[in-house]
Amino acid sequence: TIAMLLVAYFIISMTVLSVCAISTNGALDAGGAYYMISRALGPEFGGSIGIMFFLANVCGSALFVLGLVEAILTTFGISDDGSSLTGSGYAALPTGYWWSLLYGTVILLLCVLVCLVGAHIYAKATFLIFIIVMVVLGTIFISFFAVPFRTVQLPGHRNASLGPTSANFTGFKLDTLLGNVQADYVVDYTTGVMMSFATVFAVMFNGCTGIMAGSNMSGGCYLMWKYEFRSYGISVASLCLSGRFLSPAKHTSASGNPWVSVLISWIFVQLVLFSGKLNTIASIVTIFFLLVYAAVDLACLALEWASAPNFRPTFRYFTWHTCVLGIMGCAVMMFLINAIYASASIAFMLLLLLLIHYLSPVSSWGCISQALIFHQVRKYLLMLDVRKDHVKFWRPQVLLMVSNPRCSVGLIAFINDIKKSGLYVLGHVQLGDLDVLPSDPLQSQYDSWLSLVDHLNIKAFVNLTLADSVRHGVQHLLFISGLGGMRPNTLVLGFYDDIPPQDLLQDSSLSICKFTDNSSQTDDPEDQNDPPCHFPPVRGGVSVGRGGVWGGKSMGPQEYVCVIADAVKMLKNVALARYFGQFDRTQALKGPVFVDVWPVNLLRPDSAAYVDTCSLFLLQLACILNMTRAWQKAKLRLFLCVEEGRSLKGTEQKLKHLLKELRMKAEICTVPWDSQVALHWQRQTRSEKIEEMESEEGGVEADKVFANSFPSNTSRVSDEYLQAVNKLILDQTLHPPAVRFLYLPRPPADTNRYHDYLNQLELLTRNLGPTLLIHGVTPVITTDL
Repeated sequence: TIAMLLVAYFIISMTVLSVCAISTNGALDAGGAYYMISRALGPEFGGSIGIMFFLANVCGSALFVLGLVEAILTTFGISDDGSSLTGSGYAALPTGYWWSLLYGTVILLLCVLVCLVGAHIYAKATFLIFIIVMVVLGTIFISFFAVPFRTVQLPGHRNASLGPTSANFTGFKLDTLLGNVQADYVVDYTTGVMMSFATVFAVMFNGCTGIMAGSNMSGGCYLMWKYEFRSYGISVASLCLSGRFLSPAKHTSASGNPWVSVLISWIFVQLVLFSGKLNTIASIVTIFFLLVYAAVDLACLALEWASAPNFRPTFRYFTWHTCVLGIMGCAVMMFLINAIYASASIAFMLLLLLLIHYLSPVSSWGCISQALIFHQVRKYLLMLDVRKDHVKFWRPQVLLMVSNPRCSVGLIAFINDIKKSGLYVLGHVQLGDLDVLPSDPLQSQYDSWLSLVDHLNIKAFVNLTLADSVRHGVQHLLFISGLGGMRPNTLVLGFYDDIPPQDLLQDSSLSICKFTDNSSQTDDPEDQNDPPCHFPPVRGGVSVGRGGVWGGKSMGPQEYVCVIADAVKMLKNVALARYFGQFDRTQALKGPVFVDVWPVNLLRPDSAAYVDTCSLFLLQLACILNMTRAWQKAKLRLFLCVEEGRSLKGTEQKLKHLLKELRMKAEICTVPWDSQVALHWQRQTRSEKIEEMESEEGGVEADKVFANSFPSNTSRVSDEYLQAVNKLILDQTLHPPAVRFLYLPRPPADTNRYHDYLNQLELLTRNLGPTLLIHGVTPVITTDL
């Protein structure tokens, strides 16, 4: 008994410390344990634990009623043969299962009437009960000295083989103490099961469950159904448990008394009374209460570990150690009492948690999980040292620039596949000057972008910036996106062309809204009530509204190439995505799926270096795409462009050996391109003669020297050559690929050639379907372990 009391009060003491810590960290509103848990761990934990706590109180109410009935019958009950159960001279009440049920029903009905009348009579009844309890406790202490030795008949069975039928009341005596030191468990007369420490503890612990009474009465609440579990949890429970059956529980009287909830609670308690087995109910009640206490300790532990500045309770006599000890004590005793009941209770709680998570409305209480995640992420980001980066563990960390998501759904989804668990950031540039604006126009847009991320089911961050030009905005994002060792290493841009965009964003929650521009805002009250649309509609073939990245041609071709050059200077890999406006992964992955890779610099046909940094980067991205679950069945095809007279077999063998060392599976396809190269050399010969003639006249010598001082891997190729190469790519396969990867040369050093550079890329990729032009600047592949 002493050990049981020590264990019980240890658990209670640890939980009381947690309750005091949470309740002194702010105003504890109506809801008690549910309020504390939901505000700390979120509505999922609060709702599930709230329902468990309600069930604990339902079973507890039945337990107390049955306990009172048993105490009454012990004193006033008559056995079947007409004798008193305990030898009392006041026996007058018949006994038996149905009589006990009748007495319990009458007592429960009286309790219901008190609750239905209202809080004022409940408060008076509580005070009266308190006086009675104190008087009874006083008489117990007096009886230790005033009552002489006597033999007491024990209620229940009268079979001596199952246990003692009587006991001696001796008062304080040393012999009695020594005789009671050892345990002497007997068979439970209600269940026929041998009792043990855990089962007796389950019955005894029900007398220690009053620590939540004060918190349950906080905010003027006198019944569990009264508090916010009524407005939030009941509606959720109605959906999760019994549909419309519990929906009336939200109704209250004019004075705010939740009379429907009281009646529903009364029905549940009455159903539990039919069990009639006190000790069986006691085990369930104890497990439910221990689960609630463990959740309160967990809530306090989470708040302490999150280290949030606003968690500063005035009660400071607790640590995370006390919370852990409380949780461990509750868990151990739950499984000692009944492992099956404990496991079932936890499983039921988790089921409720999942149901509430998916069915509940969004709350504005704040969730401790976000604080814990922040705490851990900050810690690990500090441990992520960029000086320890190694090529073996390289992964793409992508910044995708998006003008208008309505036109970029396919590309956003595709880049999500290619990121390989790396950082993925959706970037957007809005043109404007903060000096002339009343407030930051970007803050109100983040919710729409985050809703887009949720809608597309991608794992991405959002980064918006305000700049005077798109080029400067992209520079801002490249400089500031990410944190610590998680920074973008690859910039992805949509291709600059004249293809009219199409609206592919079909989510009504993101589509049905009124587009407003900062420059056209009015004081019309009707305009103020309409929600602003941060994704402007696509009209007339162009993206209308706020200046985004070349969506409504907010930048010219010169600035576009400058953005590419800036990224290369900043040692960022660059990818240009063309023909992804109507890309649908579901359609693209139907039937045989191919991914074509052209690792040669097609703008410099005189270059035969297949294994330079850019070529290997191209192979790496194609391999990463092939590793993702959706693209695992795709077949990589590597196209090797060869000229007559070169060692075809030797070049192919070298490439196969390289792929083997890099652990890449790809089909190597050789492509003769002598006629295309011939067009290039014919153009080069004509260009050289013209330059010689002009240099003799002193026309362009200075420009030629300037261009040679900044080497570039692009050359002045003819349109005929590019059109021929484009046709060569189109004619290679019977089955068109789902996507093509092409080598992207770096922009020329001479900025006057930027228009020609962009025109060359346009001719090269015309009508190729979804294509990625990729330029890699950093090594990403190694053959070492």
